[in-house]
Amino acid sequence: MQGKGLITIVAIVLGLICLNELLPTWYASKIEKQATAIAGDNPEKYQKEIAKLSKDTLNLGFTKLYYTKAKDKEMKLGLDLKGGINVLLEINQRDLVNDLTGYSTNPILIEALNKTDEVQKNSTKAYIDNFFDQFDAINKNKGTNLKLADPELFGNTTLTEVKYNTPDDQVKAIVKRKIDASVGTAFEVIRTRIDKLGAIQPNVQRVPGTARISVEMPGMKDIDKVKKMLQTSAKLQFWEVQQSPEVYPYFQTLATMIAAKGDSMGVAKNVNLMNILQGGKSMSQSAVGSVKLSDTAVVNKILNSKVAQSLRPANIKYTQFMWGYKPEASDAESLVLYAIRGNINQKAPVDGAVESANIGYDELSRVVVDMQMDSKGAKEWKTLTEKNVGKPVAVTLDGRVYTAPNVVGAIPNGRTQISGNFSQEEAKELVDVLGAGKLPAGAKVVQATVVGPSLGQESIDAGLMSFMIAFAIIIVYIIFYYGGAGVYAVIAMIINLFYIFGIMDSGDFTLTLPGIAGIVLTMAVAVDTNVIIYERTKEELFAGKSILEAYKDGFKHALNAIIDGHTTTFLTAVVLFFFGTGPIKGFALTLMIGVAMTLFTSVLLSRVMIFSRLSKGKGLSVWTPATKNLFRNTWIDFIGKRKYAYILSAVLTIACIISIATHGFKYGIDFTGGRNYVVRFDKDVKAEDVEDKLVSLFKTEDGKNSSVEAKTFGSNNQVKISTDYLIEDESLKADQVIEQKLYEGLKSNLPAGTTLKDFKSADKEHAGIISSEKVGPSVADDIKVHGIYAVLGALGIIFIYILLRFRKWQFSLGAVAALFHDAIIILGSYSLLHKYMPFNMEINQDFIAAILTVLGYSINDTVIIFDRIREYLREKKSLTLAGLFDDSISSTLGRTFNTSFTTILVILAIFIFGGDNLRGFMFAMLIGIGFGTYSSIFVASAIAYDFLKTGKEDEVHGKSTTNKEVLASK
Repeated sequence: MQGKGLITIVAIVLGLICLNELLPTWYASKIEKQATAIAGDNPEKYQKEIAKLSKDTLNLGFTKLYYTKAKDKEMKLGLDLKGGINVLLEINQRDLVNDLTGYSTNPILIEALNKTDEVQKNSTKAYIDNFFDQFDAINKNKGTNLKLADPELFGNTTLTEVKYNTPDDQVKAIVKRKIDASVGTAFEVIRTRIDKLGAIQPNVQRVPGTARISVEMPGMKDIDKVKKMLQTSAKLQFWEVQQSPEVYPYFQTLATMIAAKGDSMGVAKNVNLMNILQGGKSMSQSAVGSVKLSDTAVVNKILNSKVAQSLRPANIKYTQFMWGYKPEASDAESLVLYAIRGNINQKAPVDGAVESANIGYDELSRVVVDMQMDSKGAKEWKTLTEKNVGKPVAVTLDGRVYTAPNVVGAIPNGRTQISGNFSQEEAKELVDVLGAGKLPAGAKVVQATVVGPSLGQESIDAGLMSFMIAFAIIIVYIIFYYGGAGVYAVIAMIINLFYIFGIMDSGDFTLTLPGIAGIVLTMAVAVDTNVIIYERTKEELFAGKSILEAYKDGFKHALNAIIDGHTTTFLTAVVLFFFGTGPIKGFALTLMIGVAMTLFTSVLLSRVMIFSRLSKGKGLSVWTPATKNLFRNTWIDFIGKRKYAYILSAVLTIACIISIATHGFKYGIDFTGGRNYVVRFDKDVKAEDVEDKLVSLFKTEDGKNSSVEAKTFGSNNQVKISTDYLIEDESLKADQVIEQKLYEGLKSNLPAGTTLKDFKSADKEHAGIISSEKVGPSVADDIKVHGIYAVLGALGIIFIYILLRFRKWQFSLGAVAALFHDAIIILGSYSLLHKYMPFNMEINQDFIAAILTVLGYSINDTVIIFDRIREYLREKKSLTLAGLFDDSISSTLGRTFNTSFTTILVILAIFIFGGDNLRGFMFAMLIGIGFGTYSSIFVASAIAYDFLKTGKEDEVHGKSTTNKEVLASK
């Protein structure tokens, strides 16, 4: 066999590389198991044992293994397998534009920014592109002819590259570069902050073409701490403070107005604002109110209402009302409210000027943060303190007042101190944030996923269980069906799996639960490859060839079909990878690696192994007594029955379309935006009861109920809760408000003594939230659009590929029609059944992945049949077209059955044992595989036939028909 030596060398070298990459994972796991065996559940003892065992080394001759290095190099596990936090941060590009324009108050600029904010909610374009579109449109409609290089816009000292006569196109390019550089700066700052958090194997990446940064931290538990650390701009601001005499007349006006217009302000008409503002026990001289924590939401509604905004007098037109950073030590149940003197562009007198920060202690030994400002900030700070001697000045960070002391005298050296009733840990967090550097603009979490460690371990167990069962099914079946040849297929599959894990580890890729599903599906692809080869070999043996010649021709004739099938599956995975997000990328990545390795192991390496045996004169069976003649003489008049199939497909398709139009879908938060929480209880609960308890708590400002849905998730003691409450609010505070409401609503179902902290971070010992997910509306729009692009892109690529491979548009049309048929059937099934099935049937990005995987599988099936038709078009020219199609489909029935049957068994294993998160995904796969097999025969082939036929003689049917005239006379 040609190339035998090269293939063997490549296999050995690849194997050694994979072994070297996987050894650290094995060694780290070995050490951790030893530590766990000694320490049990004691975390302190476990860490001591790890430190002790870390001193050991394992010398294998070609490498030495140390625990610390092995831990750094071990295979990365995704959040769904290890637990942890994943957030998608978005840098506020409006802030960046304001910074580049020097916070200009030009009305055209402000109107364009306001319009861009609205447009951006339903757009997938970059913010800055939408801004330029809106600016150009407003500028043209108003006839102002304003140039971007105008001094009131980008022609200022901030952008020295922009001159007065710089054309708009050049200014746009400069601004885009500056914004991209600012996002790059934010990326570096975020990465530095994460290092300070002590996360193990964090993954920080910029999302290309956007101002978003993806952060994944396996093993982290405190989501509030992580969000706070990442979102804080670290841009300290120093403001003048307005005191009670300036503001109280306005409050009194509002108090009177509530009695008349409380409903339009979002509160009841009997609310007493003045009493609320004095409800706390302590209030500093610089504050304008002390409000109980339970009443802060009411005050926010009143002050932010349109009525309140319209009633503002001139002296507080631009005033910003800010809360204190945390409750005062003397009153833990209330927050202090400050009135910060603003201006038309809300630019602080001293903004982001901190050069260094350290923890210190004041004269009473209280924890404080000492800061040194940069030279520019020192000058501004001196001016501000000189101007406000005897008056309070507020130090704020991200809209919260940390301290607001009276200025005793001018501070010329840029030194200052924050005393915010800090704990040692809080002061350290603030110093870490300031030390990592300031973000160039504000940041918000637009998407977040939190998976508890116990759920991660359960996912590992479920994934391994489904993997082992699926693998066992494949081994038993393929050896049962193909005998000795099946053994070589199993060996090739084992080597294939070893290569996949080794390549993923060497590439520093992350293994996720969908990734495991991709690997299991890869096994099905490997089975399909062997089935094609062995079925072809069987045909050659039945034709009377020797065992050696039969295998040679089997591999030779199967190659085209295998390449076509692998290419279409690979292309589908590529589309998934580029348009998918998060776990879907993991699925697509493992599928791509798996397809490539299957081609190497099941075709090249398997060929080397088989021919090495045959060249020694040894035989190798390709069947067993029970399977030798299965499908051998099976022949069905598929073309003659195609009209019945057309009727069935038309009825099913119309029914599905009607269901989609009338019943619609249950969209996941991936597509709508919102929040999901999986809550585990210590006893069985009814989802309906949980939902009833929560509905009344989730009310909007206008008093209307937000959408709340609770559904049993897996076992009867787990519930998945979805809500769109505060969907537009992506702040940490909104997350905390919702978690508080969940806790209050479900407290009666929780064990006695369960605290809010326990509830938010449940583990094996505590009931509560075991996973959560948040998707902002802008991200949801992006995911939805990318999903549509992915499906359309996959269909387009497949159409073009089939056209290039088979050189007949009729084949492309048949293939795409079959894929469209499959997609409609799956969509219709989800529309009909989502209310009744006991598992998740949401339309989300996982579902899009399932659709594309099914399309890849279905086209693979179709390509095998089309490949046989193409072969017979060359070799059996005396056949009628109908007879040729029937012969082609019938001759591939063995391959079709074996591949579909083993794939369905594999998917069933994942469906039953793979965990709750994968059931909806696998259900779509089950429907898709069944109808994909059907459509390859009765839709794709039938349509290709009807558009290829040229006359009545093609309507004659018969098995291997060679005499048209005889058949016509009958």
